[in-house]
Amino acid sequence: MKFNPKNKTSNVVLSISAFVIVSLILWNTNSFFKKFKEEERQKMEIWATAHSELLQASLEDDPGDLPLKVFQNNTSTPMILVNKDGSIKTNNMPAEVALDTTYIKQKILKFSSENTPISIDQQGEHLAILYYGNSEVLNKLKYYPIALLLIILLFGAVIFFFFKTNKASEQNKLWAGMAKETAHQIGTPLSSLLGWNELLKTENINPDITREIEKDISRLETITDRFSKIGSLPKLDRYDIVRETKDAFEYLKLRSSKLIHFSFDSKIDAQEVMLNQSLYNWTIENLVKNGIDAMRGRGSIGIQITKDSSHVNILVSDTGHGIAKSDYKAIFNPGVTSKKRGWGLGLSLVKRIVEEYHQGKIKVLSSSKEGTIMQISLKANI
Repeated sequence: MKFNPKNKTSNVVLSISAFVIVSLILWNTNSFFKKFKEEERQKMEIWATAHSELLQASLEDDPGDLPLKVFQNNTSTPMILVNKDGSIKTNNMPAEVALDTTYIKQKILKFSSENTPISIDQQGEHLAILYYGNSEVLNKLKYYPIALLLIILLFGAVIFFFFKTNKASEQNKLWAGMAKETAHQIGTPLSSLLGWNELLKTENINPDITREIEKDISRLETITDRFSKIGSLPKLDRYDIVRETKDAFEYLKLRSSKLIHFSFDSKIDAQEVMLNQSLYNWTIENLVKNGIDAMRGRGSIGIQITKDSSHVNILVSDTGHGIAKSDYKAIFNPGVTSKKRGWGLGLSLVKRIVEEYHQGKIKVLSSSKEGTIMQISLKANI
């Protein structure tokens, strides 16, 4: 894949722009929080002054409406007033908590950490200490940046997954288009091969040669059919899973190294399953070839077919180097491969054929240094 420097530059610019915007929002929110906190401080200092004036006023003097208005307007900031005689008064707090000394002490500590207490003095005489906490609005504003960050992260995640899904969809269309074009291109020389083989039959040539050529031509037709089906919903028909598996396995056996031991064992004689014959055979071939590659061309590979109450299980085993447990799921992702050559699409296609087209399941049943067992499970027809 070619590297596009324009895409990288755009991503960097977008990332920096997003960071700057978020930083400005957080800075502005923090500035607003500090300003609001300063205004609350001024309100509390006015309240403390009004309280001091009220305490110093004699019973005969009229304190006026101003102190009362100051007291009446402050209905949101929780306060604890500790008088010089040790008596405690609360404001904008539940009445029942005023008698709970433990609760009051805890609140005094909390209010002290939030705001510096205000000492109420009159003509050098200490009258009381006012402890106050943040108002409900200020507390909500304090958590606003966190909520904003979470919203931005959520929005970013939605955009990321949207583009990721969109990109994956485009890649799927590209692979499907390439596969169909490959099938189309193979068709032309394949037709020529059919003609040449018919011509060879008229010559004095060993019939075994033309029969083998016919098998390989048939094989190419099968491959062409497989590629043409990628990207389309394949048609499923009833097939005997035992026969189809064995035929695909035997074909590979005849064309593989004599250093590989092939074994086939079915616990059932026959079982019909809804299959696309061409794609299922492709699946078996992919799994067998992967096993052969894992054994580096030497070892044993086998297929066993079993059945439970509703499913047929096809187990493909090899004596290769094994798969790390952490990679059991990753090996089915596109592009994941341990081979020096290859695109890592084999097992990804196998998973798609089994799970999306045949509504079955495929997984790594077990794996160790002694080998790997892959299991395909397909619903059995009753």
